[in-house]
Amino acid sequence: MDLPVMPPVKPMLARSVPEVPEAPGMSYEPKWDGFRCVVFRDGDEVELGSRNDRPLTRYFPELVDLLSTVLPRRCVVDGEIVVVTGAGLDFDSLQLRLHPAASRVRKLAEETPASFVAFDLLALGDRDLTGLPFSERRALLADVVDGDLARVHLTPLTTDPVVARDWFTRFEGAGFDGVVAKPDAPYEQDRRVMWKVKHERTADCVLAGFRWHKDGVGVGSLLLGLFDEDGVLHHVGVASSFTAARRRELVEELEPLRRDALEGHPWRGWAEAGASGAASGRVPGGQSRWSAGKDLSWEPLRPEWVAEVRYENVAGGRFRHMSRLVRFRWDREPASCTYGQLEVVAPAELGRLFGGSG
Repeated sequence: MDLPVMPPVKPMLARSVPEVPEAPGMSYEPKWDGFRCVVFRDGDEVELGSRNDRPLTRYFPELVDLLSTVLPRRCVVDGEIVVVTGAGLDFDSLQLRLHPAASRVRKLAEETPASFVAFDLLALGDRDLTGLPFSERRALLADVVDGDLARVHLTPLTTDPVVARDWFTRFEGAGFDGVVAKPDAPYEQDRRVMWKVKHERTADCVLAGFRWHKDGVGVGSLLLGLFDEDGVLHHVGVASSFTAARRRELVEELEPLRRDALEGHPWRGWAEAGASGAASGRVPGGQSRWSAGKDLSWEPLRPEWVAEVRYENVAGGRFRHMSRLVRFRWDREPASCTYGQLEVVAPAELGRLFGGSG
């Protein structure tokens, strides 16, 4: 492979802001809920690069075949790999695609074929385009990506902040993370020169355990649960990102809840069986293709406290990203922490964005 922009490429990033920014020359796009991917094509060679430099090529053979026929023979395209369903974007199905067995990869490629959404063009032919302003790169991208093709899409774009705010609300139900705002500037690898506005809500959860921080002396994350209609406490995610001082404070605060914590604990079966998943409901651990050998052992706490946390969205009954602790709610009973409090957003059809090809 010999391209003017060679792998690995660290994608340009965005920093979070509370509302859609406005500035001359700003462009806006939906924020996709998938795997960031930079596609390198040089003739018959196609490589799919991820944000963390781990190659995605072997996991999405159907995209390799597709992109080798629809993209220009020599190009580098920044975009997102997604799985599109009738109800919106399905991140859980996308995660399942990262499987070590080649036979499983082929089977999933047929059952849940992925799509690619292009939103930037870094190289074309012998030209390195990263020094051009975004508006020029986008115009060239629109010329080379056919937005009507099945499973290859050119991301929608607007320069109107009013439209961007409408997208932020209207397309959330389809699985979009929010809105990205882009300045009319060159492409800068691994720098947060864009802005992102993401959905954020709060929920009251049962505090049922914690994990130690890697420093071994503080709390790294709090394990959170919600009750379903049958009274089963499911693990829904963690709250983390504490300062060093707060991590040490939490050790002292939670100490009373550690005494006899497994006695009657709803996740006792999982704690005693390790990663076998013996407990009912969703449980807080077990190695996965994402954990990459990390220590997922946890300390149980008597489930007597309620933690109010700030989260972005929910997928598969869990918080899609790590949440942040707002406060402990002494005025709430753990039994009141149910899935019913989570805001359910009605799905929006992807056809609003892609027409028939969605």
